[in-house]
Amino acid sequence: MVLCRTSLVVASLFIGLIVSRPALAQDMWDWHIYGGTIVDGTGQEPYQADILIRGNQIGYIGKVDPDTLRVQKRVEASGKIVSPGFIDPHAHGNPLETPEFRNFLAMGVTTILLGQDGSSPAVGSLDEWFEKVGEVRPALNIAVLTGHGSIRSKAGAGRKNPTEGELQEMEQLLRTDLKAGAFGMSTGLEYVPGLYAGQDELERLAEVVGAHDGVVMSHLRSEDDAEIEVSLDELAAQGKYAAVHVSHLKVVYGKGVERAEEILDYIEGFRKKGTRMSADMYPYSASYTGIGIVFPDWAKTRDEWKNALHKGPEVLRSYLTDKVARRNGPASILFGSGKYAGQTLKEAAGQEGLSPVDLLLEMGPQSASAAHFVMDRELQDRIAVGKGVMISSDGSPTMRHPRGYGSFAKVIRYYVNEKEILSLEEAIHKMSGLPARTAGLTGRGTIATGHKADLLIFDPEKVSDRATFENPHQEAEGFGWIMVNGQMAREGGTFMDKRWGRVLSRSAR
Repeated sequence: MVLCRTSLVVASLFIGLIVSRPALAQDMWDWHIYGGTIVDGTGQEPYQADILIRGNQIGYIGKVDPDTLRVQKRVEASGKIVSPGFIDPHAHGNPLETPEFRNFLAMGVTTILLGQDGSSPAVGSLDEWFEKVGEVRPALNIAVLTGHGSIRSKAGAGRKNPTEGELQEMEQLLRTDLKAGAFGMSTGLEYVPGLYAGQDELERLAEVVGAHDGVVMSHLRSEDDAEIEVSLDELAAQGKYAAVHVSHLKVVYGKGVERAEEILDYIEGFRKKGTRMSADMYPYSASYTGIGIVFPDWAKTRDEWKNALHKGPEVLRSYLTDKVARRNGPASILFGSGKYAGQTLKEAAGQEGLSPVDLLLEMGPQSASAAHFVMDRELQDRIAVGKGVMISSDGSPTMRHPRGYGSFAKVIRYYVNEKEILSLEEAIHKMSGLPARTAGLTGRGTIATGHKADLLIFDPEKVSDRATFENPHQEAEGFGWIMVNGQMAREGGTFMDKRWGRVLSRSAR
């Protein structure tokens, strides 16, 4: 754990000079958290202070006399860190099916942003979805983006260039969702139907997002080393109208620290020109997505794949052979769903007595998802510490990838404690204050008077990510006290029965 001890002492002495207000003794408080070291999510130095909470808000931060307080419950945090609950800016899952979201809570996440990669909840209207989620009362806070692919499909554009009428309908659908409370729009330009979108379409929609003070979060058109700058250019063009954000920043096939610095400098170049561009990343060297990622654009759907086989499989076979080889071979593709879940492409092919490519030809592009071991650890580690880069999981309760259960705990265990390339306050900022500011989650993400009481109390040295690729659904350890909206979701290591999350609306803030 990296802390500036001199600054900590100075801050503690300063706060110790604060005299408790007489009103504090007259008020009734729900919680008094005392003795802990506060890392407030801003990236600033830690300090020591008490926190008083009433309802769902932080009411006071400073030195208090406990003998004069009227308080319902006290938590001693001596020797521990008190931080904001973490905010996952790129998460997946269905709160109507798994409202407990234990995978996120166990690693300190108290707010998630859904509607990613161009796909938002499949409901009649976002208002309707908000109401349904509110009724099940999720265990953590839920914010949502509008999926570009979803509104594209609703408008009837599908896999073609939209007509002017369809574009106008997409704009109206987006406008309706933003007014209902969506925090922006996500795009999935490597997936159907997002891959069919042109620059004019994306910029027109970005203008709508910007008019509602939202953010465009994008799964880039390509994350491959040779094409990532062009993909960033495309996103930056949308940045003329709205804040833009790179989802799960990575450089597939790229190698080394120097290449990471080139990409970070490229993004910084846009910022210097006035573009509001940020990014998130998860701390693993394997991605997780549909097996269709290795298929060409002309064979992404079931019909296109069938048509390619009908015309003759040799062109498709040649493409797949090259693509799989470039992605580190069949042993680097680990199926996470479908018939072969838990096996690599190499193992599954051997089981069936087929070559890996022939098995893919037989399976098709929409048959399964898989972990793809295509990233360079040194490169990704350098990206993690980059300016404007925050932490995400890109995970869910059901995904067969450890990132859905371990990402935020791994940042503390790996980047802070082991490699010491992030200080604790920097790491917490990347997991709380920075994503809150990026998404527009006002009143959350930092510890401040009047902010919502989403809080963690923990010993950084005891934080551990237990999820592995072999056993991806093992909960993280070390976050013993987790507060959501002023209520304890986990107390002394034990999860509570009640769920305290809520649906967050950009319009309501």
